[in-house]
Amino acid sequence: MAEHPGPVDQQALDEVVRFTSELIRIDTTNAGDGECRERPAAEYVAERLADAGLEPTLLERTKGRTNVVARVAGTDPAADALLVHGHLDVVPAEPADWQVHPFSGEVRDGVVWGRGAVDMKNMDAMVLATIRQWARTGVRPRRDIVLAFTADEEASAEDGSGFLADHHPGLFEGCTEGISESGAFTFHAGDGKRLYPIAAGERGTAWLTLTAHGRAGHGSKVNRENAVSRLAAAVARIGAHEWPVRLTPTVRAALGELAALYGIDVDVHADGFDVDRLLGELGPAAKLVEPTVRNSANPTMLAAGYKINVIPGSAVGHVDGRVVPGGETEFRTTLDRLTGPDVTWDYQHREVALQAPVDAPLYAAMRAAIEQFDPEGHVVPYCMSGGTDAKQFSRLGITGYGFSPLKLPPDFDYQALFHGVDERVPVDALHFGVRVLDHFLRQA
Repeated sequence: MAEHPGPVDQQALDEVVRFTSELIRIDTTNAGDGECRERPAAEYVAERLADAGLEPTLLERTKGRTNVVARVAGTDPAADALLVHGHLDVVPAEPADWQVHPFSGEVRDGVVWGRGAVDMKNMDAMVLATIRQWARTGVRPRRDIVLAFTADEEASAEDGSGFLADHHPGLFEGCTEGISESGAFTFHAGDGKRLYPIAAGERGTAWLTLTAHGRAGHGSKVNRENAVSRLAAAVARIGAHEWPVRLTPTVRAALGELAALYGIDVDVHADGFDVDRLLGELGPAAKLVEPTVRNSANPTMLAAGYKINVIPGSAVGHVDGRVVPGGETEFRTTLDRLTGPDVTWDYQHREVALQAPVDAPLYAAMRAAIEQFDPEGHVVPYCMSGGTDAKQFSRLGITGYGFSPLKLPPDFDYQALFHGVDERVPVDALHFGVRVLDHFLRQA
């Protein structure tokens, strides 16, 4: 990749690689069992922020589950503040499955390897490198920028962004918009097209527990009230259900821009618009939109019984549900119908769906920053199929976008590496990200 001229210096480019590697080496595995300890990573971040002249605050709901918050003062005290947030925890990784140890942070052949390289210690490192260069060169942004490095994003966020939003809202005073993960990465869409999807929405989280009740008994006897059979039937109905199309403004905007880019003449606002037909014509780019045109519910776990010849009196299943903005009523009534009279269900974890305007000045600034450093790239909006800490920060009235810029080569499947084996990020991509982030935050 050619080096771009601009205000980012060599120290920042070196630091973003080193910080990514060193953060990966700090094992912050979050298996959802409460055993994760983000504090070493939080202290690492806080030390580097303090070196840049900031006054980071470390906050915990649970011992060891540490969050870091700091504020960069802007030049315009009347301007709304911008939140920039990233999480410090990562999902588990099995070393035997990897080419390199997932917590080595090894830099090999121009690539940084390890758990968190794309989700999302890379973005944490980009933010640190940017802010530290500003301190060296005397740069101040126009608006206040609040930095939040959070715990527990990979589980419930109760020890992270949820705790901060509920118990420390004053730290985010003045913040109206925010940026974080899962956006502005290169998506290679065929025919040489480079897309940069910016997240302007998220489906809601609906993790469910299903419980079937029945009559316990001997495995050799006829039993018309078998809890396992009842649960299995309900799970099969849920897994086979075809959810109807429910298009949000963000998804319609994404479909319209993609159709135009591919030269497809279609009115995405017309009555009778066939979204599945359009998706079939979009080639690889359909992957950006397909998961978010409907609600979804995927069975993931089953548990029942204690002995092969004993019919248990109950059986439990778990379902990962995701809900498009405005789709909650449909989701609940559909689950009531699919589970039937012999299976109950409840939310194990539930978070709101989000939408953000794609005609806002902040979105335009993100688009301009990408185009500054990749003029041939095409910025498009999209809705995330999953969720981020933006859900919790939305409680404070903060509109969230996914913007963690990376320019990636054609053979690099960014989305497959989220929670995947051999997670890694090219050094050139980190350099691009720092340049874009620096440009954007100066202009935002």
